[in-house]
Amino acid sequence: MRIKFEKGKQREFFKKVLESLNCPNLRSFKQFGFEIPYSTLKNYYSETRNISEKLFEELILISKINKKEIKYFTLNDNFGQIIGGKKSKRTIYKKRSIEKKESTIK
Repeated sequence: MRIKFEKGKQREFFKKVLESLNCPNLRSFKQFGFEIPYSTLKNYYSETRNISEKLFEELILISKINKKEIKYFTLNDNFGQIIGGKKSKRTIYKKRSIEKKESTIK
């Protein structure tokens, strides 16, 4: 499962976590034993990726933030696959319609 926040709230959540752990930046966050690459942390912080439910629970546990105060949504694991499949289907349909037009012209 993935956790999705409203726009701007994921960064705010990470700021709260860093503040409660007395971390000045994302690089110092690794001292708490998280095996997450720095680039992935930056993607979470800049809201380009959604946080996994496991990481979300660990962050709440270690930072002692009240889970009820945070607004978030849960997404299924196959959420991105659904979107990708729909986009792929549209692309294939467009290609086939172009091929049909070209074959009828000849």
